[in-house]
Amino acid sequence: MNTHPTEIKLHQASRVLEVAFDDGAHFQLPCEYLRVFSPSAEVRGHGPDSATLVTGKETVNISAIEPVGHYAVKLVFDDGHSTGLYSWSILYDLGANQERNWQDYLRRLAEAGHQRPI
Repeated sequence: MNTHPTEIKLHQASRVLEVAFDDGAHFQLPCEYLRVFSPSAEVRGHGPDSATLVTGKETVNISAIEPVGHYAVKLVFDDGHSTGLYSWSILYDLGANQERNWQDYLRRLAEAGHQRPI
């Protein structure tokens, strides 16, 4: 993927990361969504069936955004999570597939018996 962000803006009050790409795509990604879909091994695991269902992150926020070369950012969350690099392709994929990913996450929460308080 050769698409690159033209703007990355954190709205801390609403806990949303806004990302615009050079192909015109524009996404508003809630911090909770970014946290529960972190590309870290802690969340995604080390294989296709080893992903962890992350719960209780409804009010998580991003406390820092650190650039990593010209290909990614490291998001530091206020719950202490800071592993996993959000490459441009990962951010784009999370934005493009946000609705499907989120519905799948809510389904997995329900299957696990977890209810979101918010």
